[in-house]
Amino acid sequence: MPKLLYLVTEDWFFVSHFLPMARAARAAGLEVVVATRLREQAARIAAEGFRTVSLESERRSLGPIEIGRSIARMAAIVRAERPDIVHCIALRMVALGGLAAKAAGARALVLAPTGLGHLWIENGPVERIGRAATRAVVGRWLRGPRTRYLFENRDDPREFGLDPDGPDVTLIGGAGVAADAAAPTAEPPAPPLRVAVVSRMLRPKGIAEAVAAVRRAREIGAAVELSLYGTPDPSNRRSCSEAELRAWSAEPGVAWRGRTDDVAGVWRGHHVAMLLSYREGTPRSLVEAAAAGRPIVATDVPGCREVVRDGIEGLLVPARDTEQAAQALVRLAGDAALRARMGAAAHARFRAAFTEEAVGRAVTGLYRELLAR
Repeated sequence: MPKLLYLVTEDWFFVSHFLPMARAARAAGLEVVVATRLREQAARIAAEGFRTVSLESERRSLGPIEIGRSIARMAAIVRAERPDIVHCIALRMVALGGLAAKAAGARALVLAPTGLGHLWIENGPVERIGRAATRAVVGRWLRGPRTRYLFENRDDPREFGLDPDGPDVTLIGGAGVAADAAAPTAEPPAPPLRVAVVSRMLRPKGIAEAVAAVRRAREIGAAVELSLYGTPDPSNRRSCSEAELRAWSAEPGVAWRGRTDDVAGVWRGHHVAMLLSYREGTPRSLVEAAAAGRPIVATDVPGCREVVRDGIEGLLVPARDTEQAAQALVRLAGDAALRARMGAAAHARFRAAFTEEAVGRAVTGLYRELLAR
């Protein structure tokens, strides 16, 4: 039986986004092994029938010693497992895991950055050096006849000198959402217009901008309320603090509701999804909102504009432009027919490109191609 080894930094990230992909791989006849930091979700991965390998690494460290140790640990895992395909998930693992797999003689590589994150959002000297190094590793050193790239939008491949329509690039709709679990529901009564942000509470996700946009829309006179679903990450310097979230929640029309496991319930109770992120791969929260038939207000940045076309599935606004975001909310608050039309278009777009089933077919087709070479 051919063996597939996933290299992924965090077990929770694998569970929340990649279990359907791994199930599809198993259904296609591959043995699946997951190398990751084993924490709260280790039992969940094992319960799925996938063997795990502990992969401890410092995900925030850019020090050369820790980078060297990480590469050595992953190379040892690849040599021990001798997989037919190594699938590296997220940008850090794509670069370091890809180098490790190549050094260990991996037969085939699948590199899936998922999104380019703060290295492409920020523009300090460290980020500029990091971008140049990452472009060299991912776009040149790891490229080869048995390397394939998985991207979630058409913008990101170009950052590595890759053609999004090229034979070594496959575009997928993020991790996908199960088609049979997604059904549009009637919107709740209005006014007020209930807007939800479902996201990690990080600054690059545009959390402060979402609060400011709702604040401004209310000043203009629109009856708009905002719910923030998600938790801060104290280990991430780009996280909103709990104190900030509580202060925003004390404002009229804003409520921080913390983590939720009932995303479908969120969209049943809200009219509009909003994500004012600075950059994304494919934002799962917007795909889930589209599946539920909700119109979307999002920034015109990579990833978000993959899900939303301006004036069709929702309204796109420039990043960090809270005035235009507020005007978009005012417009949707005053036009139920527009909300209904955009919500229907969002659901149709989800069905066409962002289901788990479509993603699973694309990825297993890629695995089969590599195994046949």
